[in-house]
This record gives sequence, C-alpha cells and structure tokens, in this order.
Amino acid sequence: MRDFYDILGVDRNASTSDIKRAYRQQAKKYHPDLNPGDEEAEHKFKEATSAYEVLVDEDKRNIYDRYGEDGLRGDIGSGSYSGFGDIFEDLFDIFGGFGGQARRNPNAPTIGSDIQTRVDITFKEAMFGVEKEVRIQREEICKTCNGTKSENPDSIKTCPTCHGTGSVRTVTQSFMGQVMQTMTCPECGGAGTIVEEPCKDCSGSGREHVRKTIKVNIPKGVDTGSVISIQGEGNHGQNGGPAGDLLIFINVEEDEFFKRRGADLFIEIPISYPQAVLGDKIQIPTITEIVEERIPKGTESGHVIKIKGKGAPFLQRNGHGDLYATLKIHVPKEVSDEEEELLEQLSSLHGKDLEKNNKSLLSKIKDLFD
Repeated sequence: MRDFYDILGVDRNASTSDIKRAYRQQAKKYHPDLNPGDEEAEHKFKEATSAYEVLVDEDKRNIYDRYGEDGLRGDIGSGSYSGFGDIFEDLFDIFGGFGGQARRNPNAPTIGSDIQTRVDITFKEAMFGVEKEVRIQREEICKTCNGTKSENPDSIKTCPTCHGTGSVRTVTQSFMGQVMQTMTCPECGGAGTIVEEPCKDCSGSGREHVRKTIKVNIPKGVDTGSVISIQGEGNHGQNGGPAGDLLIFINVEEDEFFKRRGADLFIEIPISYPQAVLGDKIQIPTITEIVEERIPKGTESGHVIKIKGKGAPFLQRNGHGDLYATLKIHVPKEVSDEEEELLEQLSSLHGKDLEKNNKSLLSKIKDLFD
C-alpha cells in the first residue's frame, strides 16, 4: 500500500512548510504539461497531488495517521484544492501556469525587433565591394512622451484588472480538479497600466515611425543570399531595452559574361577553327586583368582551362577562387568566296579520311543491331 509520506519524501513529523516544499519539487518535476506523453510522470504527479491534498490539511492528516488511506475513501481528489494556492503561485511564477507561457514583468526591458531589407548590387560591386545608401522605416521611442505613452504621467494608472502584473489567472477543470492558468490581461493587453490620456502624437503607443537613410559598406565577395547585420539599427526596444538589428539581404545581378558558383567563376571563350587545329595563344579576361594562355594543336570544343586564383574574392578572408574558361569553336554563319574556296580545298584533303571514319562508325553501329 502506498505511503503518502514516502511519496513526498518527508518523514511523519514533517511540518506543513516541509510538505509544501516537497510537493513543489514533485509538481515541478512530474507535471504532465512539462512531460507530455510520459505516463509514468503523470502517475507520479497524481500520487504526489493526492498525498499533498491529505497531508497539508490538518483534519485529513490526523485521519490518515490514525486509519490510513481507508479512512479517507471518497475524500481524496474531490476537494476544490483550496490548499494549493501558494503552491500554484510558486509554480506560475516559474512556468506561467500549466500549458501557458512564462510570466514576465510588463515593465522589464525588452529588445527591439529586427528589420529586414534587400539591396540589389551589380556583379562588379560584388567583386570589389561598394558603399550603398539604404532607406528604412523603423519604430523609435516617441519624442513627445519619451515612450511613456502619455504627456501627463498622472494619467497612467495601474491596471485594476491585473494589478500591474500584465496577466490574469483563470480556473479550469482538469483530471486533478481545479487548475489555474495564466493569460494576458484583456484590459491592458499585458502592459500592466492603463493610459487615460494617450499621447496625441503616438496615439498612446509610445512609439513613432521614422524614415532613415543608412550608409552601408558591402564587402567584396558577397553573393546572392549573403546577409549583412547592422547592430542596433532595428526597431527600438521597450522600457529602455536595446534596439534590434538591421538585416540586409544581398541580391547580386547576373553578369553578361561571368557565371559564378561560390568563389569560382566560369566564362566561355570563342576560338576559331584554325586556332583549334593549329593551336594558338589566346587572351582570357578575368575580373582584374586579361591573361594569355596557349592552347595546343587539336583543341576540341568544350576544352576547359583552369586559371588558379582568378575567381571571385573570398568573403571575409584573403584569397580568390579559380576561373574556369571553356573554349567554344566558333562556326561562322557566312563566309567570303575566298574562304569558301579554301574550306572546300581543305574538305577535299580530309574527305577520304572522314569517309573512312564514318564507314567504320556505321559498321560498328550496324553490328550492334545484327
């Protein structure tokens, strides 16, 4: 048979304050709202609640000490839990009520919210960095009432509903009887005060919307999706709390020639048919200069030349990525009579070899289907 003293972990001579202290610990540890889905915790919480209901009540405790639990049949769990008041006060101060949000001081300083904006920059600006002017609108403390919500301090009264706490408590019925919960005060909206004469400039909000232009240094190496954080340029905090941050999301416009993947850059370089056949020295543009590279004889279209350290700059560290130049053989749509004659002569020189290679290829493909 269960022993109420053992359940709470106190001896039989424990004082009422000892019993309350022990139950606080059990309730904080095993309450179902703090242990969702844990049936064992729920069972232990019910046991602790039953034990506390008996031992904190002097009459019930005397009956229990003389006759045990049998002497209390029909009494356990049927009361209104009037003896739980200070226990719930303690728990609500920590957890804000079972199933609710943590209770807070409505006059405590709170940090302001962040502001988000987007800045479009060119590919060149992303490669070398740029200073931009960013226009934002943010909430600041009203200069007329200095954030107090009223020009007349005497018109600010403590909320009569919540008595300045910003929250009220309600009693609901649950498996364990009557349980208190906390909610934001509907009268003052959680502020803890009522403003009888609101400030005319801010309509009693204590805030005003201000347009502001900020100069922002965008570092080289940024890419689409990069975020620059400007500390303290967000909305002002409440009750003297610090302002939030300004978060600038970067969007880099695509370049006509360069493609980017991280810090690596990619570019296509057109070469002529004679250059591909005979080999040549070609010029390849980078973001800072033009470099010369030699291509070998018989270079095919799609050949890639890697130029180390000529890509985009790394963000917030030294160095650059690499540049990859893909060679594309340029085939002209129109040729002069002289060029056409030379090409026909070249074709006749290579015609037999090409015909032989084509026959060999066709023969191999035919064998696959025979």
